[in-house]
Formats: sequence, C-alpha cells, structure tokens
Amino acid sequence: MAIKRTSEAEWTGSVTEGKGKIKLGSGAFEGAYSFSSRFGDEPATNPEELIAAAHAGCFTMALSGALGRAGFAPTKIETKAIVKLEKVGEGFEIPNIDLETSAEVPNISDEEFQTLAKSAKENCPVSKVLAGAEISLKATLISAE
Repeated sequence: MAIKRTSEAEWTGSVTEGKGKIKLGSGAFEGAYSFSSRFGDEPATNPEELIAAAHAGCFTMALSGALGRAGFAPTKIETKAIVKLEKVGEGFEIPNIDLETSAEVPNISDEEFQTLAKSAKENCPVSKVLAGAEISLKATLISAE
C-alpha cells in the first residue's frame, strides 16, 4: 500500500526579486519564501529548512521505533537536522546533512543506543530518499497570451 503526500509551491517574478509560497497538502503549513529567505536572512521559510524538518521528524520516529522493537521505551528524543546548501560552479547543491539527536532512554547502554541510532539514520525513509531516488517529471507549459 503506497501512501502519497503532496505539497505545492508557487513563484512569481525573477529568481532574485520574485517571491513564492509553499503549502503543505495537509494544510498544516503555508508560508512565504524568497531568494533572501533561502540565501540570506529574511524571516521566511526555504526548501532546505523544510527538508531539515522532514529529515529530523522521520529520523526521530525511526529511532523511537527501533528502540521500541529492541525492547526500550524512550522517554524523550530530540533531533536537529542541519542541511547545508553550497554554491558549486553556476549552481547549488546540498553536499550533506548533519543529524544531531539526544534521547532519554532508560536501561540502555551507549553502545546499544549508538547501534540503533545508526540503523535509524540508514533506514528512515527520508534518509533513503535523500541518498538518491528516481524523480519523475511531468511538465506542462501554459501559454501566457
């Protein structure tokens, strides 16, 4: 059974002077983004911040699941994902993502925790897709008459 989730983006204007909106399909978030919010310090969202949120959320749930399957009941898990965007040649790329997690887990050794955390990183769906996925595209040109 495949579960599909959607989000939408709209952009008007040039890449540096324009502005956009990002909207989650669930309606839980809709926000503005711009060149300055992505490459500067304007207080609005950006694609990399949304990737970081998705990765932190997915990893944290995966770690909770891995701990539970191993017989541990985590009290609390907090994760921060840091997505780096770097200029490479004429474009940009995300060379890496750093996950920083801390967890309160009774009755577990650090060695066991590290093993389960590594497994969660490697197996959460967002980690997997960020490691490389087939991306399809359907592009439609709308005449601007």
